[in-house]
Amino acid sequence: MSHTSQPEFASWRLDTSDLDIAALPVLCEVDVVVVGAGAAGVAAATVAAEQGRSVLLVEKYGFAGGAAVAGMSGTICGLYRSAPEPVAPEQLVYGFTERFRKELRSRGGLTAPQLYGKTFTDAHDPLVWRETADALLEAAGVRVLFHAGVLAPVLDGETLRGVVIESNAGRSVVRARRVIDASGDAAVVARTGAPTVFGDEGVIQNPTMFFRLGNVDMAAYESFYGPDTICAPEVSAAIEEARDKGADLPRSKIWMFRTPRPGELLVNATRLTGRDGRMLNVIDPEDFTEAEVYGRQQVRAYADFLARNVPGCADSFVVDTGVEVGIRQTRSILGVETLRNDDVVECRKRPDGVVRSAWPIELHNGDRPKLQWLYDDYYEVPYHALVPRAGEHVIAAGRCLSAEHEALASARVTAQCFEYGHAAAVATLISLEEEARYRDIRGSDVRERMRAAGSAL
Repeated sequence: MSHTSQPEFASWRLDTSDLDIAALPVLCEVDVVVVGAGAAGVAAATVAAEQGRSVLLVEKYGFAGGAAVAGMSGTICGLYRSAPEPVAPEQLVYGFTERFRKELRSRGGLTAPQLYGKTFTDAHDPLVWRETADALLEAAGVRVLFHAGVLAPVLDGETLRGVVIESNAGRSVVRARRVIDASGDAAVVARTGAPTVFGDEGVIQNPTMFFRLGNVDMAAYESFYGPDTICAPEVSAAIEEARDKGADLPRSKIWMFRTPRPGELLVNATRLTGRDGRMLNVIDPEDFTEAEVYGRQQVRAYADFLARNVPGCADSFVVDTGVEVGIRQTRSILGVETLRNDDVVECRKRPDGVVRSAWPIELHNGDRPKLQWLYDDYYEVPYHALVPRAGEHVIAAGRCLSAEHEALASARVTAQCFEYGHAAAVATLISLEEEARYRDIRGSDVRERMRAAGSAL
């Protein structure tokens, strides 16, 4: 059933052709089922439910957050403009992103903006992120189902009528008038048989294993490291010297963020490839497992390096790592429209644009990250990049939008994912009100409703 740009995995296939859906019990019938409770899914479910629609949110973990929490990406990247010499943060993205950000801050779960190269970013507390999502979803009246995943679509020809979900309790059917695929992996779209791609001819960005470092003497650390969360050349040189002596430190340029907790840093340092040097595709659970085991080993190596070489870190310890590796890219849908690399580089605006972004092209698929900054400008993501080319009654939200490889390396970050979910919910409301296909909805109409709800467009 998969229409990918690379051969299918040797031992894994999305194939549910022998599943007798008619024999399964029906769990519920809803207006909207949202699959995945990351930034996009939380936004989509909340916005749709607040407009009176019945919404079920299905999430494989026991908490909301996706890559931001399970992957411990830990920052709301994509909020601010970049500049050759940034002086103060200039916010560009609002809407649901800003609403969630304010809730995090009111609960003590967000830092002030921190310098990140040529822009700024905010770091959050992953526990407070979960609690904030819980509060918003509950207040909106969303029915949340943790510890469950999608097994198969319920199809009527090319029209999606719901999903089969599976948990330790068994299997059941959720009938839904519309489906929002906020899985991050295009898990629903791929299971319908609609075309998807993996990065650049099968090459995707490296995953990483984030970790939190506690008991840091912040005064000593900040005096040495400075305000920029991207490490200085002398830190990279020290990493390379340690690597030459045998330390397992494959990535030289690392990023470290202050967290809302005293004496704690969030560290993005690892670079995960296969032990044989191949790129890992974490759709495959074998690659996923290898990334996580090796990631935890690399975390210990980097923590040891920091303790030995960075002032303020001598008595530090690893608080924890992500529940899973930080995933930057897996499947992407093939959309009615596709965000192109030159759309990003040329900072293209458009009347059907539904999400702003000024985040750089931040590409992680080589020996060091590639950063291409978008100085003093931004681009807009077209609405139809969320709409699959094939199939009806399903829309995507989050990092699995239709985008070329380098464009996705800019468009995939958290601030934008909140707004993709916002856009998907608005389109879903229009689709239900007008009994319209997603592909027939004008992006300009979605844009205007989002503007009325506070999005900066």
